[in-house]
Amino acid sequence: MTARDETQPHDYIPAVERLVPPALAGLRLDQALARLFPEHSRTRLQTWVRDGRVTVDAARADVKRKVWGGELVALAHVHPATDAALRAQPIALAIVHEDAALIVVDKPAGLVVHPGHGNRDGTLANALVHHAPQLAHLPRAGIVHRLDKDTSGLLVVAKTPEAQTGLVRQLAARTVKREYLALVCGAVTAAGHVDAPIGRHRTARTRMAVTARGKPARTRYRVLERFAGATLLAVTLETGRTHQIRVHMHAIGHPLVGDPTYGRRARGDDPLARFPRQALHAARLGLAHPASGRDCEWQSPVPEDLSALLARLRR
Repeated sequence: MTARDETQPHDYIPAVERLVPPALAGLRLDQALARLFPEHSRTRLQTWVRDGRVTVDAARADVKRKVWGGELVALAHVHPATDAALRAQPIALAIVHEDAALIVVDKPAGLVVHPGHGNRDGTLANALVHHAPQLAHLPRAGIVHRLDKDTSGLLVVAKTPEAQTGLVRQLAARTVKREYLALVCGAVTAAGHVDAPIGRHRTARTRMAVTARGKPARTRYRVLERFAGATLLAVTLETGRTHQIRVHMHAIGHPLVGDPTYGRRARGDDPLARFPRQALHAARLGLAHPASGRDCEWQSPVPEDLSALLARLRR
């Protein structure tokens, strides 16, 4: 290995070269790249081609160009500069597990996952970059799925490009197991599922809705405990649409307790009416470790605010 050229930018990585084998003849360049560099997602490879980070026989190439075998492909992936919005901030993290490939975080209610309009800092992403500076060089600081601001519980973060690609593929294949505790309004009589597409609300653009124009979404639920006026459910996701559980529970007439967007208007001094957030907690997370392949599972205890509400309902 040659010594690093100190004239290169700090985030430069030497090109990786691969010879296109005859078996890939006739494929588009992006398809061939996905076979040659399986540690990276096809979307990421397409972006690198468009950015000029991929050359074929020392020349820039188009994503749709076909390869015929024998070409020398060079991939020079240069990490993007740190986004100013992702400046490191010393925000406390409840880390359930961490190794060289991933971090599992127990997110508290009230913490925004990633900067956006109105939340430029003070987010989980800012905290992650402070905790592990290399995450500044990964898309979305390694975050591969999200929880709403006022939803608590488990969330997995990749620490390397390879781990991020592996986790995204598991999510796409629907093999990541996610179980939530949801306290919903009304009496749910039995286990069931909701299979209804979710898309942007036609008029209220900050809301989602069940709509024929939406993407497929499927949610399963089972009853854990019944109370006067509410039911505690265990909910599992087969898809990961924005606000999926909140929208699906609203659609079947059992909105989440405390949900300010899809719930019922608060009345009186009923403890259900006074709960200050949607009563939703990501309690269990299971996946295949992106480096070792072994099955992993983590659990998060019921947070204090939801636990106190359940105790009141039991009394």
